[in-house]
Amino acid sequence: MRPDPTRLLEIAAIENPLVGFYDVPDPKPFEPFVRPERCFFSYYENWQKGESICISENGSSCRGGGYWIGGVEFKNRDNFAKDLNEREGFKSSQELMEQWLDNQKPYRIEHGYVVIGPLRDEQYDFLKTVTFFVNPDQLSLLLLGTEYHNASVDIHPAFTAFGSGCGQLAALFENHDPDIPKAIIGATDIAMRVHLPPDILALTVNKPMYGQLCELDEDSFLYKSFWRRLRRARGVAMNEAQSTDGK
Repeated sequence: MRPDPTRLLEIAAIENPLVGFYDVPDPKPFEPFVRPERCFFSYYENWQKGESICISENGSSCRGGGYWIGGVEFKNRDNFAKDLNEREGFKSSQELMEQWLDNQKPYRIEHGYVVIGPLRDEQYDFLKTVTFFVNPDQLSLLLLGTEYHNASVDIHPAFTAFGSGCGQLAALFENHDPDIPKAIIGATDIAMRVHLPPDILALTVNKPMYGQLCELDEDSFLYKSFWRRLRRARGVAMNEAQSTDGK
C-alpha cells in the first residue's frame, strides 16, 4: 500500500504540496509541464499550482542542474571547478573543489527523463524522493519523525551536506543504501533560495523514510502536547486576537 501523507500534513499544518522527484520512461502522465529556462527552483510557484518540470539527458536549461541531474558531463572539470570557486567562492581552493567534485557524483538518469513536480500516486514505482517545503517549526517536527525509529547516536537518519539545491533532491542520496530510511535537510543553497519564500526550508526523504513519516501513529509526538503547545504559541504570535482550538 502506498504511503498516505494526509494526516501528517493536516496535523503539521503543511499546506505546500509535496514535490516528487521521478525517474520515468514516459513523462506524459505528469502533464502539464512548464519548461525551465533557468534554475529549476524558479518554478517553485508552478509546483504549488500542480505543474511539473521535465528534464531529459543533456536537455537541461540550468548549467548546474544539467550536471547534477541532466547527465551533462564536464567539458573540462578543472575549468568548472575554477569557475565555481573564483566566481562563487564555495571552497577554500580550486584543488579542494576538484576533490569534492570527484567525491560527490551526480544523479544518473535511469529511464530517460526526470520529472520534478507534485506527487502522482499512480507513478509511485518511479518515485525516488519526496520533498517537504516547510517552515522551521514544521522542519523540526519532521526531523523528530526521522528519528522516531532510531536509537543510534553515531548514525543519524537525517543529514545535511554541501551541494546545490537540485543536487540535494537526489544526488546526495547516491552514497546511501536506497532501502534504508534517509532524509536530507535541503534548500540550503543560497543560489536557489532567491526563488523561495524566506521562511521556507526543505526536507527531502527517500521512499522508506517517506513511508515512516506517513505511518506516525497516535502514540507518537505528532499527537502529543508539545506540538499542540507550539501551534498555540505561533497562533497567538501571528494574531493575538485569534482564538486557538488546541490543534
